[in-house]
Amino acid sequence: MSTANRLFDKYEEYKEQSLQKRRYSPNKIYELLDIFRSDNTFEITEAGKSVEGRPINLVKIGKGKTKVLMWSQMHGDEATATMALIDMLNFFAAKDDFDDFRKEIYSAITLYIIPVLNPDGTERFQRRNALHADLNRDADKLEFPESQILKRVRDETNADFGFNLHDQNIRYTVGDSRHPATISWLAPAYNDEKSINEGRLRAMQLIALLDKQLKDFLPNQSAKYNDDFEPRAFGDNIQKWGTSTILVESGGYQNDKEKMFIRKLNFVILLSALESIATKSYEEETKENYFAIPENGKKLYDLIIRDAAVMVDGKSYHMDIGFNRYEVTLSNKEFYYDSKIEDLGNMSTFFGYQEFAAKGYAVVLGKTYPMAFATTGELRKEDLKSFLKQGFTNFIVDELPKEQHTDLPVFISDKVVDNELNMEKNPALLLLKDDVVKYVVINGFLYDLEGELSVIENSLRK
Repeated sequence: MSTANRLFDKYEEYKEQSLQKRRYSPNKIYELLDIFRSDNTFEITEAGKSVEGRPINLVKIGKGKTKVLMWSQMHGDEATATMALIDMLNFFAAKDDFDDFRKEIYSAITLYIIPVLNPDGTERFQRRNALHADLNRDADKLEFPESQILKRVRDETNADFGFNLHDQNIRYTVGDSRHPATISWLAPAYNDEKSINEGRLRAMQLIALLDKQLKDFLPNQSAKYNDDFEPRAFGDNIQKWGTSTILVESGGYQNDKEKMFIRKLNFVILLSALESIATKSYEEETKENYFAIPENGKKLYDLIIRDAAVMVDGKSYHMDIGFNRYEVTLSNKEFYYDSKIEDLGNMSTFFGYQEFAAKGYAVVLGKTYPMAFATTGELRKEDLKSFLKQGFTNFIVDELPKEQHTDLPVFISDKVVDNELNMEKNPALLLLKDDVVKYVVINGFLYDLEGELSVIENSLRK
């Protein structure tokens, strides 16, 4: 059995169980790093501080000749690889039947890890830093302390390999297929001509090998980015500065809202990469195998209602309706969804994480219940499924909760609101068959009224 397969099978033994969601405070990562300080396997130092004075830590492992640098959460809302890096530290702290593998890594490689480069953005779960700057567009000017730290660490280590770890839009696909690009790669260009020198070739060879290994766990769900040169980006510049740079982007996977499966894939990818670097097995791969990886497309929606009959001015039109759901982060590290229609009409060349074949169904806008309720507590006492079957999806509540969301399977507001089937809108829809309401769409989620409504995704307060 290959090392990658063994790591995949044994992953749960190393998974950091206290990290179960993508939203966490950087303080949580600091607490976990403190656990490793007493283990002489690790050398943990403070590489510098963020705009707001939060520590940016550097972890050093091994004493080998080949230098490898990994950095994560340059964008504060891209947390998947950070969790995998903590899992990887658990792996290196363990003693078990992988001990020979660990010794091989320690003797061949010196590994440097920056688990969280943008702790201010991580605290807010936002892409940019505290000054609302995109750190990945600051490699040329180096205006911000986080950027300066990454540049200095790269220069001081003179890393042979660099792993630039990110999360990408979950709606990217493998080319024009329906498959999510769960993992996407790039060996970034270092000039406009997209030249391939020895360093960039090594990155291509390593990606080709990792992509081949990944197919054991994830067939048809990996892609690569377009390699147009971006002179402001760190990946492109670190490649130019002499480090073979591998971009790993974590995308979407069906029913993996918190990206726990994709985190596992990152764990396997990064440790497999270290093995390949230590043994130089990547040298057997070719750049042609790298270029054969399909490029990212963008063909996915969260929900597509297919071939729905929509009545307008007494005439029926058949069309597809595409919803996307967007996460809105709350101060307590939770989130709710704010959805909207992003396409109407012929969507035959697009796909949905969830699709509903609506042929034979009529799509009608939901209605507002004619009587107001004093509180949401009063509304909860009602038989909401019965209301939905009567076509009522919007409810007026005099005393609205402070939160902008609810776990009720309906929209609530303090006044009558428009329910409009149009682009950029978030209507409540009824799907009728033989004039009977069978399904409803609330905040971009489809609910079967013949099933249970006990599990409800966050619904937006309108």
